Formats: sequence, structure tokens, C-alpha cells
Amino acid sequence: MAGTVEQKLAEQGIKLHEAPTPVANYVPFVRTGNLLFVSGQVCFDPAGKLIAKGKLGAGVTIEDGAAAARGCAINLLAQVKAALGDLDKVVRVVRLGGFINSAPDFVDGPKVLNGASDLMVAAFGDKGRHARTTVGVASLPADAAVEVEGIFEVA
Repeated sequence: MAGTVEQKLAEQGIKLHEAPTPVANYVPFVRTGNLLFVSGQVCFDPAGKLIAKGKLGAGVTIEDGAAAARGCAINLLAQVKAALGDLDKVVRVVRLGGFINSAPDFVDGPKVLNGASDLMVAAFGDKGRHARTTVGVASLPADAAVEVEGIFEVA
């Protein structure tokens, strides 16, 4: 039986898929004490296709970027579930770090990353409210539009 958090996700039409495997020499997550650090997740959908490819402000819209950030957040939660077995073991979403594949003059990265932040709050309620950093970058793996990493306090 799915836990409370997964039920909230299901109500939004989200079913967690198998966590993506790393594409280089790193691990998808590290737990130390009561903190779980999840490596950056790009915006792959469950089939392994990018939700949005290219640069924000140069062909990718804020709306498409926000959808990509939401996809990254789903991938983060898949990693958390792989690490803990149950999303209800998350005590708090501590921090999200977002990387936005941006044209040089693109300044709306925070609007893009709201796609990930909104999903965390929808899934965890007040426990999903978090600190955040949004950084525009020149490129991301596979020309993904967005990548998001996370830190979670866990039981």
C-alpha cells in the first residue's frame, strides 16, 4: 500500500517510476545521519525522453521549463523512494538546487524552478517548503533544459 505522500502524488496523476541510474561516476544519493543528499536529476520522463531540451530564453518557454523542473522533482522523489523505501520517511525537504540551461540574458530561472518547488509543497505540505538556489548555466547533460538536486531530512 502506498504511503500518504504517494497517495497525494497519485491524486495529481503522478506515479513514481524506477529511479534513473547515474550517467557517470557518482551515486544517485548519499545518506549521512538524518540527511539524504540526492544527486542532480535532469528532466527525463519515465521513458527516458527529455521533457524539455535546449535553452530557456532561446526556444524553451518558462512554462516548458517549469514542466521540466517538475519532472526533475519527480525523479528526485523516485531517488528518495529508492533510498528509503517510503516517502513518508521524509521529515522535511531542506533544500533544492536548480540549474537552468539559459540563454545569456535569461533572468526568469526562479519561475522555472517553481515547477519543482510547487511539487514538493503539493506532496509534503509545509514539510515541503525549502531553501533554494537557482543558477543559470551555459549547458547541461544531454542539452536538458533543467537539472535539480535536493537535500532531505529523513527519519
